[in-house]
Amino acid sequence: MDHEQAMKILFLSDNFPPEVNAPATRLHEHAKRWVAAGHEVTVITCAPNFPEGRVYEGYRNAWRRVETVDGIRVVRVKTYITANEGFLKRTLDYLSFAFMSVLVGAFEKRPDVVVATSPQFFAACGGWVLSLLKRRPFVFELRDLWPASIAAVGAMRQSRVLRWLEKLELFLYRRARAVITVTEAFKKDLVERGIEASKIHVVINGVDLERYRPMERSPELSAEFGLDGKFVAGYIGTHGMAHALDKVLDAAALLRDRDDIRFLMVGGGAERANIERIAAERGLANVVFVPRQPKERMPAIWSLCDVAIVPLRDNPVFATVIPSKIFECMGMGIPVLLSLPDGEASRIVHDTDCGVCIPPEDPGSMSRTITALSDDRRLLRKHAESSLVASQANSREQKARSMITILTGCVALPCKSV
Repeated sequence: MDHEQAMKILFLSDNFPPEVNAPATRLHEHAKRWVAAGHEVTVITCAPNFPEGRVYEGYRNAWRRVETVDGIRVVRVKTYITANEGFLKRTLDYLSFAFMSVLVGAFEKRPDVVVATSPQFFAACGGWVLSLLKRRPFVFELRDLWPASIAAVGAMRQSRVLRWLEKLELFLYRRARAVITVTEAFKKDLVERGIEASKIHVVINGVDLERYRPMERSPELSAEFGLDGKFVAGYIGTHGMAHALDKVLDAAALLRDRDDIRFLMVGGGAERANIERIAAERGLANVVFVPRQPKERMPAIWSLCDVAIVPLRDNPVFATVIPSKIFECMGMGIPVLLSLPDGEASRIVHDTDCGVCIPPEDPGSMSRTITALSDDRRLLRKHAESSLVASQANSREQKARSMITILTGCVALPCKSV
C-alpha cells in the first residue's frame, strides 16, 4: 500500500481476532495493512467471545487490557457477555460495549479520525460520542442494515422500539462525516432514505490472498472428519437465525442415499445446538459437524470443501448483502453454491461464473445442484478456475487502500458542527 500522510485511527468494533467472523476478519486484514503503510491504528474491542458468548481461553473479561496484534494497538474493555441469541441480552451486550468504549476511549490519545463498524450500531453510537469528545470526524462503516436485519430473521417485530432504533440509525448516518458501506444496495437504501449520496462510499469485502489460496485437501483433517473419498459440500461460518440451515439439512436428507456425498458444517452460533439436534433426530449420517475453528486453521478447513454452501433466508433484506465467505472461496478456488434472494451477491456469482445460484430455502434445488457438481467434475473445475480468477480483483490490499483514501479525505475536510 502506498504511504499517504500518516494518520492516527481510532476504530471501534465489538469483534476482533481471535474471533473469526466477518467484522473481525475485515478489520484485522485492513488495519494490519494500514499499519504497514505507516498509520497508527488503535482498536477498541471486547474480550473475544463470539458466537458462543464465552470468553476464549487465555483471555478474561477485564476492565481494560491492552495488547498488540500485527502492529495494531488493541484495547479490550469489559462488557456484558452473552451468547449470540435473545434480543434483550444481545442489546445489553451492545450497550455495555458502547458505554465502555466511550469511557475507556475518552482517555486514549486524540486520533485524526474515529471509525465505528456495525452490524450493531450501538458501537457507532460510541464512535460518534468519542468523535465529539475528541473533536474529530466520525466515520460509520456499515456492514449490515441493522435493525432491518433483526426484523428480517424474526428476532424482533415491528414496534415502537424498532421505529426508535430506525430513527437512531438515521441520526448516526447524518452525523457521520462519511458512511462506508459494503454493498451498492446499502448505499441505494440510504440514499432513498434521505442520506446524502456524496458522503456514502462502497468498499465491498475481499480476500487476503496471502492466506487464502488454492491448496490440496488436508489429508489429516479429511481422515479426522471421515471425508476421505467423499464429495464435500461445506457450510463454514456462524450458525445463526439468518442462515436457513434447517433447509440445508433438508437437502442432506434428500441425498442420504448418496454415500459419496457429505455435508460439512463448521462453526458455532445461536442455531448450532438446534441444527445438531435436528440432524440427530433425523439420523443424517451424511452430515459432519465440526466446532468453531481458530483463524489460522481456516484455510485448511476450507480445503476440505469441493463446493461452499452460502445460504440466507428468503427475505428481501438479504438481497442487499454480499456474504464475505464468497471472497474467501474465490481465493481458495472453491465454487460457491449461493442460496439467497436474487441481488448483489448473485450478480457477482453470475458475472464471475464462480459458482451456481439457486433460490433461497429450496432444498430440492440445493440437492440437485450438489448432485450435478459431484457428477460433472469438468463443470466443477470450470467454476473453480473462474473463482480463482475473480479473486484477483477482490484482494484485501485493494480494499484497504480504498478505505484509507476515504479516511484521508475525511480528515482533510474542514470540520463541521455535529
